[in-house]
Amino acid sequence: MKYTKFEKATIIGARALQLAYGAPPLIDVPKDISDPLELAEKEFEEDVIPIAVVRSQRR
Repeated sequence: MKYTKFEKATIIGARALQLAYGAPPLIDVPKDISDPLELAEKEFEEDVIPIAVVRSQRR
């Protein structure tokens, strides 16, 4: 699925918040990453974030 820049920002932001509050990472964390936002971006790139985008139909 192709995401808009707004959907991408929302998904990464929501996942970074989850990680900041202690959610387990869904990938092996590289040693150079300690920031939840960087980790969420990496998870997004690997397409493992379990967040769905529901788009409404335009009339």
